[in-house]
Amino acid sequence: MKALVLSGGSGTRLRPITHTSAKQLLPVANKPVLFYGLEAIAAAGVTDVGIVVGDTAPAITAAVGDGSAFGIRTTYIRQQAPLGLAHAVLVAREFLGDEDFVMYLGDNFIVGGITGLVEAFSVARPDAQIMLTRVSNPGSFGIAELDPLGRVRGLEEKPRQPKSDLALVGVYMFTSAVHEAVAALQPSWRGELEITEAIQWLLDNGRTVNSTIVTGYWKDTGNVADMLEVNRLVLETSEPRLDGVVEPDCEIIGRVTVERGAHVASSRIVGPAIIGPGAKVTGSYIGPFTAIAEDCAIDDSEIEYSIVLRGASIRGVRRIEASLIGHDAEVTPAPRVPRAHRLILGDHSKVQIGS
Repeated sequence: MKALVLSGGSGTRLRPITHTSAKQLLPVANKPVLFYGLEAIAAAGVTDVGIVVGDTAPAITAAVGDGSAFGIRTTYIRQQAPLGLAHAVLVAREFLGDEDFVMYLGDNFIVGGITGLVEAFSVARPDAQIMLTRVSNPGSFGIAELDPLGRVRGLEEKPRQPKSDLALVGVYMFTSAVHEAVAALQPSWRGELEITEAIQWLLDNGRTVNSTIVTGYWKDTGNVADMLEVNRLVLETSEPRLDGVVEPDCEIIGRVTVERGAHVASSRIVGPAIIGPGAKVTGSYIGPFTAIAEDCAIDDSEIEYSIVLRGASIRGVRRIEASLIGHDAEVTPAPRVPRAHRLILGDHSKVQIGS
């Protein structure tokens, strides 16, 4: 079996962060989301991995390399534009050959990995195996309709009138039969080749499509709220480590990780939280579910339930929460006089200002 990992896409829901960063490389507990997926694939015994890349290809290839750090072999496959999941299968045809494969969306996060799912597929070998989970907003996902016996009856991508609340999780398994289905597709109303329509083609042509309802935790980390929620979940299971320098005048409570090279002084840190290598925290409060990346500077400030990316600095600010702060960003207080907000914002920025 091979794996096809989708790491293209522009990440519009995470702008302006994704104007300069690949969404799959945004960190959860200081580790890129993509890495969790690659580790899950390797743990399932799949080592031949094709990674579909787009405009952010240089960043993805620099981060993942040849895959040896994850115990896999990587082949990079260029997708000229994000034209749909089925289009990614189409451009990966030569790499996939006639082998079975697991398709994994690089910005998805599944607790517990995929080992059991891969093993079950390898035994039953349906033409397609889909994973489903119940969601509160089915119009935002690919949706499956099941018959009274639990068999897949039909699928639809982001339906205006959903027939169920069962969304497709970003992990699919296929035999080579899917290539015939993909070749038969026409672009949808969104201008994309939809994987849901490819699976529907398999159903309409008498092929076997099985489904599994995932009861564990799954998130598409495509927006800030979901990124923060996944960050919270991962930090909750973290083991405390104090490998960096923590001065005696600090108060450390709960599961806190201070990486080697970090320096914490005159501060209170309430876990779960992580302080990355080279970060400096001085005279500050770091609250639960906060990830401070490498080489950040937090001085005389308060922050919790947030993700701070590499090289950012926060100085003299009360209080930050539920925030995603980008690489090398600078956050400082506004002057007291005159009382006015002074902003430099890029396209698609989102700002909330207290009066």
